[in-house]
Amino acid sequence: MVGVGLFDSLRRKNKGSSKPGTLRKSSSADTRHLDEWAASRRGVEAFVEPKTTVTDTTVVLVAHDGEWTRRRIGSLGAAQDFGRKRSIPVYEVAKTGYPQRMREYTERQKIIERRRRDSGS
Repeated sequence: MVGVGLFDSLRRKNKGSSKPGTLRKSSSADTRHLDEWAASRRGVEAFVEPKTTVTDTTVVLVAHDGEWTRRRIGSLGAAQDFGRKRSIPVYEVAKTGYPQRMREYTERQKIIERRRRDSGS
């Protein structure tokens, strides 16, 4: 009988990566994405999400029309520095919640995707 365990292929794929349970920290690629995204949209605000057991601190950038993106940021202080350097207001999601325009944008995108799927495009 061959000694191949159910999770052996997963272990091989993760070989060399961080230990299980280790959070991936924010990177320069995350910051670059946030920079480029914010620069190409207007009315951008930042909403900081606290670190959890699964995810490091993240920031959600929300544009005037509700379009949004999320990336790791490292800490609340890093998010505040990011916002200050770019004149973007920064809020803590735990205190303010997400803006209504973000929920409306997400709902519009679901409708568009459903119509696209139904029309076969």
